Amino acid sequence: MSKAIELQPVTWERMIRAVEKVRERLLRATGALEQAGIPYAVVGGNAVAAWVSRVDESAVRNTADVDVLINRSDLPVVTTALEQAGFRYRHGAGIHMFLDGPHAKARDAVHVLFAGEKVRQEYVSASPGVDEFVPAPQAHFKHLALEPLMRMKLNSFRDKDRTHIRDFIDVGLIDESWPAKFDPILGARLQELLDDPEG
Repeated sequence: MSKAIELQPVTWERMIRAVEKVRERLLRATGALEQAGIPYAVVGGNAVAAWVSRVDESAVRNTADVDVLINRSDLPVVTTALEQAGFRYRHGAGIHMFLDGPHAKARDAVHVLFAGEKVRQEYVSASPGVDEFVPAPQAHFKHLALEPLMRMKLNSFRDKDRTHIRDFIDVGLIDESWPAKFDPILGARLQELLDDPEG
């Protein structure tokens, strides 16, 4: 039997606040890493948004995720820096995350991925290095360069990853020249979306 859900009234302020909370979490986490001098790169939906916004702000999607790429050897100093910024480290089922406060849910967290390691064993290639970033002074954080970000998206290739790739195609960041940049398996996945973006 399904559990009853208590619905809150829909308000414009509530919707805006949901977006603002993610950005605040992102900036607080990356600010702590910057201050501690720890190499990192923002990946996932926020990195996608940073790239898409360079071409068409109206095409940017909101995301609830804050994903950061770090070196595994830096995890202890990352933990110290983020805990000083109010986050709480949690590790379970192979997932490393920093909850945004003592009562936060997993969705209210900074998720950590490790440079040079596969996120899942079945992935074609490992995650890129933290040095494969581009500075984004206006955004106040470093995010992954487009090619390694695409490689991560093609590796995971979930529904949301395919949506992000379609956004890149739609704004003209990715074209027919791109499949050749990747491993044949990843290149074929990209070609599939280039041939049929709606599929």
